[in-house]
Amino acid sequence: MRQVEVHHGAATDVGRVREVNEDAWLAAPPVFAVADGMGGHDGGDVASRIAVEEFGRLAERGYDPRRGAEAVADALAEAQRRILEYAEEQADRGVDPHRRAGTTVVAALLVEDDDGPAWLLANLGDSRGYRFADGVLHQVSTDHSLVQELVDAGRIGPDEMATHPERNVITRALGETLGVEADYFVLPLADAERLLLCTDGINGMLDDDAIAEVLAAAGDPRDAADRLVAAAVEAGGEDNATAGVVDVVGLLADDSYDAERQRASLEEKLGARP
Repeated sequence: MRQVEVHHGAATDVGRVREVNEDAWLAAPPVFAVADGMGGHDGGDVASRIAVEEFGRLAERGYDPRRGAEAVADALAEAQRRILEYAEEQADRGVDPHRRAGTTVVAALLVEDDDGPAWLLANLGDSRGYRFADGVLHQVSTDHSLVQELVDAGRIGPDEMATHPERNVITRALGETLGVEADYFVLPLADAERLLLCTDGINGMLDDDAIAEVLAAAGDPRDAADRLVAAAVEAGGEDNATAGVVDVVGLLADDSYDAERQRASLEEKLGARP
């Protein structure tokens, strides 16, 4: 696979309500992940950390870029095994079973498809993956949540999701005994100039227009991540807020390529969009 040059940034904040930050994130090119733990201290924070650790191991050992979904599934399976093992240890120590460790996760990694390098985005739970291109924000992932099912069934509108009383009910997550299969999405690089991975502490406090405004105004992905988290906290900070932003800068023909001198626009590097 041709090497892809990316710039990235991530930020997290405990928010104004929670006492513990149960979110975790990973930026280990070509692998990126964000996880939102459930279960409180020594529960959700441990589960989310386990999830990003497994994606970190995936980045360290490498993977076949044409079999990215299998690599992600293996990472999730190992995270699931470790989280369930940890939950059993907690139960043996008499920890309240209602504080069972669990986590959502959204991840993006560079893969190779028939048309060349692409992003593979995977999600489990309601942590989201967005693409931002030509100034427009597009949600790529689909929430695994009760309110999403209600939207799909036409019982509530999308604008009601953030305030619905059962908005925190997740239908798939690591740490559960059922429903741990992720959804996968392949994105051509030219259609995803910028990726946003975030927990619901971001999109639960900021609507799409507000998120898009921040992403459009911040050229550096580090600034974009910082500003998104700050805006979510300023809007109320009702949950832990974590954002990871990744920009595709260009393609590297080989290791001798001078990225600073040869960098061009995405359209020049990747071809104009249809």
